[in-house]
Amino acid sequence: MKTKHSKRTLLLAAVAAALAFAAPGAFAQLKERTIKFAFQNQAGHPQAQGAQKFADLVAAKSGGKITVKLFPGGTLGGDLQTVSALQGGTVEMTVLNAGILSAQVKEFAAYDFPFLFNSGKEADVVTDGPFGQKMMAKLEDKALHGLGYWDLGFRNLTNSKRPIVKADDIAGLKIRVIQSPIYIDMFSALGANATPLPFPELYPALDQKAVDGQENPNTTILSSKFAEVQKYITQTRHIYNPQALLISRKTWDGMSADEKKIVNEAAAEATVFQRQASRGAADSALDALKKAGMTVSELPPEEMAKLRAKVKPVIEKYTASVGEATVKELMAEIEKARK
Repeated sequence: MKTKHSKRTLLLAAVAAALAFAAPGAFAQLKERTIKFAFQNQAGHPQAQGAQKFADLVAAKSGGKITVKLFPGGTLGGDLQTVSALQGGTVEMTVLNAGILSAQVKEFAAYDFPFLFNSGKEADVVTDGPFGQKMMAKLEDKALHGLGYWDLGFRNLTNSKRPIVKADDIAGLKIRVIQSPIYIDMFSALGANATPLPFPELYPALDQKAVDGQENPNTTILSSKFAEVQKYITQTRHIYNPQALLISRKTWDGMSADEKKIVNEAAAEATVFQRQASRGAADSALDALKKAGMTVSELPPEEMAKLRAKVKPVIEKYTASVGEATVKELMAEIEKARK
């Protein structure tokens, strides 16, 4: 009986052979190359599924000349460390929350504004359009090259202390947040003790009760097995995370036109696949978390309104630091997407 891995290997070999037969010498100009692709989520997560799809497509399109080696689960370090490695050229690719890139380009903090998008498809229109491409172009001077935007979904809150049934229940909880100032300010505004930690350190921190809770999309909560160390999950949907798919500028500039074409095409096809996989997994992930023993709660509309009111000063603060023109442009694109 063939395994899924062996079936994939056979399929890729067949595709590569067919392409080589159809266009003899098509791959002759390509160099043997390995691309290290590091990211935070575990194998099996939609982020990892997208990375695997990208790797498969690159292998097929390059006739096996370009190999994409995946490093899931933060094995090469947290997001900030990985971005630094891309800039130095020691790691070639990553995918991460776009807002984290505010450490490189301040305008990226706008993607982490609370309650910004109403749906993933709305976010696609904005990130695939002029605004999203303009943002990616700002990374070129930071030794990074953008290839597209993936989906992580809406972030929700978990903790081990108590069910969150009203906005004030968040107060006093020690909540791990990603290493981005807007997250620290947002959860501080909600009364929590916001604690920034790299993602690879999160599970041990929850397990050892160094932090009470965290916030991530349902798919990440499931794949990271947080149900083992968290009891309560609240569907706050407070932030939608566009994911920035990046390649090291040093690597990109060293590629031939043919190599760039292969990578661009694979990235575009993998983006369509990844978004579908991520959104399809979101609802089933919540069901799985319930079965794993988590208690699920939803805040009533009046309590959600209180959450929005509490974080409004944070939005105002970062509108000033990001730049009013950028925020105005983003909001205009969102309004267009809603029509």
